[in-house]
Amino acid sequence: MLIKFWQLFLTTAAAFFGVQSEQNRQRDFQSSSPLPFILMGILLAVILIITLIFIVKQVLA
Repeated sequence: MLIKFWQLFLTTAAAFFGVQSEQNRQRDFQSSSPLPFILMGILLAVILIITLIFIVKQVLA
């Protein structure tokens, strides 16, 4: 489970920043459900937004 989670995180992060390899993209499209990728993408987006808000607050303080 942990390896699958880590693999899901890495592949979603790579796609999130636009550096996903073609081989990994093909592997991901063989997955039975897009739901884990969607949920991980939402989680990464929320983490990015929270991080940006934190950085801006620190700079303006």
